[in-house]
Amino acid sequence: MLNNLKIVVVMPAYNAAKTLQRTYDAIPHDVVDDILLVDDASSDETVRLAQSLGIHTYVHDSNYGYGRNQKTCYNEALKLGADVVVMLHPDYQYSPRLVTAMASMITSDEFDVVLASRILGIGALAGGMPRYKYVANRFLTAFQNAMQGHKLSEYHTGYRAFSRKVLESLPLQENSDDFVFDNQMLAQAMFQGFRFGEISCPTRYFEEASSINFRRSVKYGLGVLATSLRYRLEKWGIARSAIFRKNGRRLACVEDSEAYYNQAEQTCAAQ
Repeated sequence: MLNNLKIVVVMPAYNAAKTLQRTYDAIPHDVVDDILLVDDASSDETVRLAQSLGIHTYVHDSNYGYGRNQKTCYNEALKLGADVVVMLHPDYQYSPRLVTAMASMITSDEFDVVLASRILGIGALAGGMPRYKYVANRFLTAFQNAMQGHKLSEYHTGYRAFSRKVLESLPLQENSDDFVFDNQMLAQAMFQGFRFGEISCPTRYFEEASSINFRRSVKYGLGVLATSLRYRLEKWGIARSAIFRKNGRRLACVEDSEAYYNQAEQTCAAQ
């Protein structure tokens, strides 16, 4: 715990057996209260290893995609009573040791969303990020900052932390089940006025680390551009998008809890 708030690390996993142990060992267990892994129908030993490490493990019955995996991660983390949720990929590409710093930025009540940036400093290229991905990252980030009115160093890190309030407020069920979910979620948080912070993070590119291929990278990039345009059109009142609706579909556990409490209030009122 930090400041008497419960910290839960979630790991969206797909064929992560080769790197899971290293990632798990580097997590600051003195601060983290629970670890949850959601497996998206891996074909390797990810699930068996996670269970042997004592990690809360949720297994999808099919490969639903990275975005859908995150929806499950956040839903199940809230069920565990998380006050702060840190998403950490189990491929050891990002340093797990930064969990404490990222969670602290939220428990201090200075930020609602914290991103671990590979661009701050010289971490990205030094860590082996392919140059074409670096250039695309810089272009997309500049476009997003212009469209969304922020000054982030990057929007495309997979290492991020959220307060419980953020996860309960955003209509995450309206988002894609694919990789663009990441950017839709950030756009939603910006649209609702949540506070963003960043921290510099070294990164490692190696054979076992997960990475999407060029074709999927292009699809992701186009999705990012579309999300930023939708954000700006929504702000201008020109067009409406489901991902920015205040009454959009939120995580299942949030909807269920609201239905329960609303029913309880109606019962009390009737009495």
